[in-house]
Amino acid sequence: MAQLLTLASVIAAGAPMLGFLAVVWWLDRYDREPVWLISAVFMWGAVGAILLALPASLVVHVGMLQALTLIEAPVWLLERVAVVLVAPIAEEPAKALILGIVLYNRHFDNMTDGFVYGAAAGLGFGMTENLWYFLTLQPDLPTWGSTVVIRTLYSAVMHATATAILGAALGRARFQPGPVLALHGLGGLTGAISVHLVWNALASSPSEQLWLADLVLLPLEVALVFGVFQLCLLDESHTIRTELADEATRGLLPEAHPDILASWRKRNLPGWLPEQVDHDHYVRVATDLAMRKRQQRELGQRAPMFYGLEIARLRDEIVGMLSEGPTTRGSPAPPPGRRTT
Repeated sequence: MAQLLTLASVIAAGAPMLGFLAVVWWLDRYDREPVWLISAVFMWGAVGAILLALPASLVVHVGMLQALTLIEAPVWLLERVAVVLVAPIAEEPAKALILGIVLYNRHFDNMTDGFVYGAAAGLGFGMTENLWYFLTLQPDLPTWGSTVVIRTLYSAVMHATATAILGAALGRARFQPGPVLALHGLGGLTGAISVHLVWNALASSPSEQLWLADLVLLPLEVALVFGVFQLCLLDESHTIRTELADEATRGLLPEAHPDILASWRKRNLPGWLPEQVDHDHYVRVATDLAMRKRQQRELGQRAPMFYGLEIARLRDEIVGMLSEGPTTRGSPAPPPGRRTT
């Protein structure tokens, strides 16, 4: 029985988190992040963040106990603080450390990407933490089963939601000056710690009503974050439409393409591109062009030369693809030639 529970624990810890990760990646429908990079962030959460959070928790725990002892706090307060505060303060920065690295990767463009990378780190952390709980708490099958359900649908999702908030905050200020980026990061970290703290406080409460309230509050928080994520996707759609409309005016691509490319449904329909054009590659290049143009504009005078060169390269690539054959719906193919910024 113990061996079966061990195997079941490994599956129960890993399979749902990988499934959630796949869903999060799929929902980023306009400009999906590279699988290898998402996987690396997930593995940081699963391994690196765990290894960093363990000693950090000890340091935070000892520091808090010493501080409370100095003010002669009662024992019940010492115990309560340890349960509620230590994990959020130690674990959220550990999970988020990878975001500070990925932030400067060329694939990290905006708030949407921040949501995705933050959720990936949180899901990785939740997977390893769940595995530890599932393996160590095996008194009987019903207890094990209830632990799996609560930790899979709530605790791990809380980790993903908290880190996604910080990732989104960093993504919003991705191309802002350093002080602005730092303030967004601090605000995002505060939000992540707050979500984690509230979950711990209510989940560890002796009051059954507060525990049940926690089960209701977390889905509301997830729904709110999901709603903001959808608004970010709408912003991406708007960026694609407006930036590529300018390119259509230049004659770089057919007039119908900006509206098609800005719609997740329309861009996946067949028949709007010549058969000779690789559909997925064209969509990816056109989307990259729209994003790079917006980033260059946001950076203004601070924009490195890379952006101008990248925009020119993407324009050339689009011209090359569309000039391989006649376009559909009567739209003439743009003439070949180098397009510059």
